[in-house]
Amino acid sequence: MERPEIEDRMLDATELLLARYGYSKMTMEDVAREAGLGRRTIYLHFSSKEEIALCSIDRIVERLLTCLDEIASSEAPVERRVRDMLITRVMFRFDSVRDYYQSFHDMFATLRPAYLARREGYFKAESERIAEVIRQGQVMGVFGMEDSAVQSRLMLTATNALLPYSLSPRELGERDHVEKMVIGIADLLLDGVRKR
Repeated sequence: MERPEIEDRMLDATELLLARYGYSKMTMEDVAREAGLGRRTIYLHFSSKEEIALCSIDRIVERLLTCLDEIASSEAPVERRVRDMLITRVMFRFDSVRDYYQSFHDMFATLRPAYLARREGYFKAESERIAEVIRQGQVMGVFGMEDSAVQSRLMLTATNALLPYSLSPRELGERDHVEKMVIGIADLLLDGVRKR
């Protein structure tokens, strides 16, 4: 989805302010000032602080889906593509919120109900991309013939434990540890779908 440049400016400002002040201290007036816009302009595009924060998350997921599409369409072996997609889905999110991980739980405590309504759509889009690569691997005889959509969803469920909203503030500060864990989980999951 193509977003107007002015909205990207506002979302860039939101991410900077989340890092600087945290969600609870950030105001729409701060966003307008940081973006170099009038407060009324912000409200023409986003009705509330909650909405602009959620749209910031939407944008992270949109960028992630672009990365997953690139991996899925690469010439790498299917096992490598699935592994890279699983690792990328965790580490891309991790890196996207790294600058404001200290206030991350505060933000999610406030946004949780609205975020959960969107989250299913995020995971569905990711799952479809991974399932397609699994299907390709089944055709090639690399993966077993179990339902690729179910396998993909199970892989997402297993790696969800390492997504930023599931981690403590301390864990959000330990990138290397999270990356080792997601690589281990991805390798374990791939072992489970290989053709016996």
